[in-house]
Amino acid sequence: MRQPVTINKTTRIGVLYGGLSNEREVSLRSGKNCHDALLRLGYENAELVDVGHDLVFVLKDRKIEVAFLALHGKYGEDGTVQGLLELLQLPYSGSGVLASALAMSKPLTKQVLKANNLPTAETIVIDKHDAKDYRQITNKISWMPVMVKPLAEGSSVGVAKVEEAAKLLSIVEDTINKFGGAIVEKYIQGPEITIGVLEETGPNRNGKSIWALPILELRPKSKAGFYDYEAKYTKGMTEFILPAELSPEVTKHAQEIAVKTFRAMQCCGYARVDMMVDSDGNPHVLEVNTLPGMTDTSDLPAMAQEAGMSYDELVERILMSCGIDK
Repeated sequence: MRQPVTINKTTRIGVLYGGLSNEREVSLRSGKNCHDALLRLGYENAELVDVGHDLVFVLKDRKIEVAFLALHGKYGEDGTVQGLLELLQLPYSGSGVLASALAMSKPLTKQVLKANNLPTAETIVIDKHDAKDYRQITNKISWMPVMVKPLAEGSSVGVAKVEEAAKLLSIVEDTINKFGGAIVEKYIQGPEITIGVLEETGPNRNGKSIWALPILELRPKSKAGFYDYEAKYTKGMTEFILPAELSPEVTKHAQEIAVKTFRAMQCCGYARVDMMVDSDGNPHVLEVNTLPGMTDTSDLPAMAQEAGMSYDELVERILMSCGIDK
């Protein structure tokens, strides 16, 4: 068990952002916003730390006492930085090594969901070791359309919607060549929703230590036909319905699934659970984001605001997750 972390206005906080992943630009925006909020909150020793190969030396040279993680993608959201911080015995925000690694791997996330009887779309995993069987595997996929995704990327990097079986093989091959593997997922027609989940760091809210925020429905306007990178990070490219236009029964059910998913993945502090709702009103978990975006167009701050929590209050809550045992 970790010892409780005492954080005050003079604590030396390093906002880790940037990094080495394909999501660097988004992380730079998230980190700057969080850093600005910490300064507004009076944390006078908060400073930005652009994560590179010299991270250990930078953290020691700057005498950082707590790491506020605003990283996205590989080498930040996948458990690698979390493991490094564990070795340094440096408290950090968000989920620990295990949850971060599990959530970053779409195939492993699917396995955890299925093991816990949580609903998720039908999928087939194809990695580079299946090279000689690409055509044979894709020919067995009878459901169209499908989503083709890299095994371990975030922010919809490398994701494609495929509506014609004739195009599936080439897109799978391209995805594997670029990212080392692909996951082919049955496309679910219906509302795309996302649900923020928070873990209390102080007295329980309404007796619950983990609770779901209001549901956000996403209606992307991108040519891709789904909530892709462009729709996520370009103002005006997505219509946000908050709260989502779902029945009270579906809303409650989806929020319960989000909390159960948070627990099953062993997340800490906060996370965001993405889902699709089918024509019968059944939610299906797509993935879990352990370090959700904190940009001006990001989902988590919008959901928090709908729940009556300002951006700065959300940032302070995330900061205090440094004190939660991983």
